[in-house]
Amino acid sequence: MADRPFEKVLVANRGEIALRVIRACRELGIETVAIFSECDANALHVRFADESVCIGPSPATQSYLKISNVISAADITGADAIHPGYGFLAENADFARVVQDHGMTFIGPDVEMLHTFGDKLSAKAAAREAGLPLIPGSTGAIAEIEEAVEIAKEVGFPVMLKAAAGGGGKGMRVVEDESQLRRVFTLTSNEAVAAFGCGDVFIERFLRNPRHIEVQFAGDKHGNAIHLAERDCSMQRRHQKVIEEAPAPSMPEGLAERIRKAAVDLVQAVGYHTVGTCEFLVDGDDFFFLEVNPRIQVEHPVSELVTGVDLIQLQLRLAAGDVMPLAQEDVIVRGHAIEVRINAEHPFTFRPSPGRITGYYLPGGPGIRVDSAVHEHAQVQPFYDSLVAKLIAYAPTREEAILKMRGALHECVVEGIDTTIDLHRELIDSAAFREARLSTRYIDEWLTRRGTHR
Repeated sequence: MADRPFEKVLVANRGEIALRVIRACRELGIETVAIFSECDANALHVRFADESVCIGPSPATQSYLKISNVISAADITGADAIHPGYGFLAENADFARVVQDHGMTFIGPDVEMLHTFGDKLSAKAAAREAGLPLIPGSTGAIAEIEEAVEIAKEVGFPVMLKAAAGGGGKGMRVVEDESQLRRVFTLTSNEAVAAFGCGDVFIERFLRNPRHIEVQFAGDKHGNAIHLAERDCSMQRRHQKVIEEAPAPSMPEGLAERIRKAAVDLVQAVGYHTVGTCEFLVDGDDFFFLEVNPRIQVEHPVSELVTGVDLIQLQLRLAAGDVMPLAQEDVIVRGHAIEVRINAEHPFTFRPSPGRITGYYLPGGPGIRVDSAVHEHAQVQPFYDSLVAKLIAYAPTREEAILKMRGALHECVVEGIDTTIDLHRELIDSAAFREARLSTRYIDEWLTRRGTHR
């Protein structure tokens, strides 16, 4: 296995994930190139990379999402690989193809895999072929309202109407009855065209109170595949993850093993290589394939802490063609980790709150990890995702991790903008969370009971 998988990596992202990739590269002796928009000229990822290139104005469409500008930055700096992080171009098959056409390595899955898993219908087809359980629903895109009504009646209301190209909780609508389906079918398709450039929609049975369980996995170019245990991401608001933890609490070991095996089966069946996540919904003793995220995820630190595996460095080595450095028996889960996302938003109305941070202190100490790229006097930009910091607590048991997280949240200080710190303090203290009575609808229902306007 090569000591240094690449000579120079351009990081096609910003914020905490760009900083995370830069740190991983530095430990492997790899030089790094940061790209930045005009408003990010003084950002930490720019300061700590070996080189940096401005790629355009502040709006993402004119900078971080502009493929020609990113490629030009890689060309002029002599990068031999590009790491996309998450978001922006991380799952863009056209970008991955252009990277390869320019003789560089895309640190992610190949173009075919990005096409397969970039569309929910093709992902479901791949999962079906691999023998994974699917939520009852349509097997393909639905073209007409009458077909949608027929399938919904067969599946049984309520159903979930989904955009095939959707993601991040977008392009999804719960439909309670036939009259509502008739009202919203065309609207949902039109919204999908506007948001994703594709109007294909499909139907699945709506699960009232499922858990969202995802398996971190990795595959290499030599046919090897492993899982790195599972995460529980059930604490969500409108399908957007708020709190994540690993391993999944109160999960029967037999069920957890079946879910982990299903993820590995899919990886091997499609020949996937590099790091990714297979997501499932769990309803009682049943689990159903949801989607694959063919990239590193925001919540990857909890998996790193309980397995001791640096997932970014693993990504780099697998992208370079190395043989998987771990066998499944080498992956041992120890302890428990919890992550909360501190966003620049009002803690209960979730109104965005960009602006200058006038006071900033995040905690430390044994078992506390903070992934962040802001600081006192930093400007939280209105152009991008509102993530300020990821706060992660690790301890030998879940109960101890909760106590550690409570203490860490008590110490958090972010002044000058609104943040979701107070939301996390209340959620971590709730009896439902402490007792692991988790579901994807818990936070939305809790906010309703609390009387919060959303």
